[in-house]
Amino acid sequence: QVQLVESGGGLVQAGGSLRLSCTASGRTFRNDAMGWFRQAPGKEREFVVVINWSGEVTYYADSVKGRFTISRDSAKNTVYLQMNSLKPEDTAVYHCAAGRWAGVIAAEPSDWGQGTQVTVSS
Repeated sequence: QVQLVESGGGLVQAGGSLRLSCTASGRTFRNDAMGWFRQAPGKEREFVVVINWSGEVTYYADSVKGRFTISRDSAKNTVYLQMNSLKPEDTAVYHCAAGRWAGVIAAEPSDWGQGTQVTVSS
């Protein structure tokens, strides 16, 4: 059974930091791009960032560029999202995704995680 399991969400004050993790299992992910999306209440799911299979290429949404950093440990089948300088507008459920690069960016990955809640208070 393929699973993407996110962790690390929580409540933080504006300006604070959180580190999200997503661990994949059930198939080989080392050739996959992996990414993060977020969905705030009443809004559509929004692309945040993607990292390619080797970890050498990344692409960020403008809204998080310079504040968020994605990385991956292929040996652990895990991708991380370091979130700094958090803002109330970053509040959302953050979902992990895995698949082809173009598919992830297009919000059509092979697999989705269930999500972890991030709440930023003002």
